[in-house]
Amino acid sequence: MSDSQIDKSSALSFHQPSEVDLEKRQFLITATACTGAVGVAAVAVPFVGSMLPSERAKAAGAPVEVDISKIEPGTFMTAEWRGKPVWIISRTPEQTAELAKHNDQLSDPNCDVVSQQPAYCKNSHRSIKENISVVVGICTHLGCSPTAKLQAGGDMGSNWTGGFFCPCHGSKFDLAGRVFKGSPAPTNLVVPPHQYLSDATLLIGVDAKAEA
Repeated sequence: MSDSQIDKSSALSFHQPSEVDLEKRQFLITATACTGAVGVAAVAVPFVGSMLPSERAKAAGAPVEVDISKIEPGTFMTAEWRGKPVWIISRTPEQTAELAKHNDQLSDPNCDVVSQQPAYCKNSHRSIKENISVVVGICTHLGCSPTAKLQAGGDMGSNWTGGFFCPCHGSKFDLAGRVFKGSPAPTNLVVPPHQYLSDATLLIGVDAKAEA
């Protein structure tokens, strides 16, 4: 075989990949494609996550939807809005009727301090629905969280008709969050803006007109 034939044969063998080389090339292409897909997915997950409300947004005041369907009359539940506890109290008909009977014992029975509640809650029961009270569970004295004393009498005395007692400095509030005279707390508990999406769903953080 001449030198030119050897060179030509070598060139052909150099440019024509073997079966092993083809398999290796196919493997590398597949691996690269998979890596790219994983990278796209990794980028997509945080992108989708960024569209969801962040904890910071919630703390800043994003509305909070609460299922109140399981609250029994005479009990309450606690939700969280803006990092604060919000009490949703289900008053019995007797408890609701009692509200007007102790107005003379309260510092602001008619809710004249308008900053403490939306206009649609400036009424005799301080709420949208007569039987449901929605208040921020933070004492207006120094920011403690009062203790629930929903039932009449008990360790609060025979004249107690139900409400909340702040163990820090002794402030007392009725079942509408109104402060009793003689309490260190200067104003009623705050009623947050809220509305009802249905009989069973409360939305805290959004103003609404009063609804029956």
